Amino acid sequence: MTKGRVHSIQTLATLDGPGVRFAIFFQGCNLRCGCCHNPDTHDAYGGVEYSAEELVKKAVRYKEYFGKDGGITISGGEPLLQTEFATEIFKFAKEEGLNTCLDTSGSIINESVINLLSVCDRVMLDIKYTEEELYKTHVGCSMQTPLKFLAILNQMKIATTIRQVIIPTLNDTEENVSKLVEIARINPCVDKIELLPFRKLCSVKYDNLGKKFPFANIPEPTKEKMQKLEEIIGEYKR
Repeated sequence: MTKGRVHSIQTLATLDGPGVRFAIFFQGCNLRCGCCHNPDTHDAYGGVEYSAEELVKKAVRYKEYFGKDGGITISGGEPLLQTEFATEIFKFAKEEGLNTCLDTSGSIINESVINLLSVCDRVMLDIKYTEEELYKTHVGCSMQTPLKFLAILNQMKIATTIRQVIIPTLNDTEENVSKLVEIARINPCVDKIELLPFRKLCSVKYDNLGKKFPFANIPEPTKEKMQKLEEIIGEYKR
């Protein structure tokens, strides 16, 4: 039986996919995003070890709250670092009639990842920026990798939500959001775009870890700015 390392669990999550969900946050991440709000997930050897069966048994206890849209979400960290573990969780979830959702950066593509996607009902894909240079500087991978990942989701016809954290001075422009909309237009699997405001509550986590928060000096976006950018998303219709 496959075991994996888990940072934390949220039993009745409402921000990690459709409906109410049992959200599992995996330990370990291959990227070092400047805006990361979970630096405590970076260490691949941290967290608590679980079996896939243990986690799904826990999730089933909350099944009555999930309704028709809820289910299990695997997030991180980066779930694609533990694909065999994630795949086994989703297979057990399917046996229990639970909807499966993967929250990922799309920064890893291999046969094991494709196998995981075959048991995903939905993917929430972070498209962090729409410029290659920003990806290389503030993420640690090429923008082309998540775009290729999205093309695979489109080919496999997996329902996809594109997510982006809006960070003042970096991607809080109408041009950036318009590019995001265009990415969605050319990939029909995308049925939703979510813009999330950059927040700095995570500063405490960095302090506790003795690490410097890379974006400590960047302000949070105003409500007015977010509303203006949301208007561009509002015009996007599949």
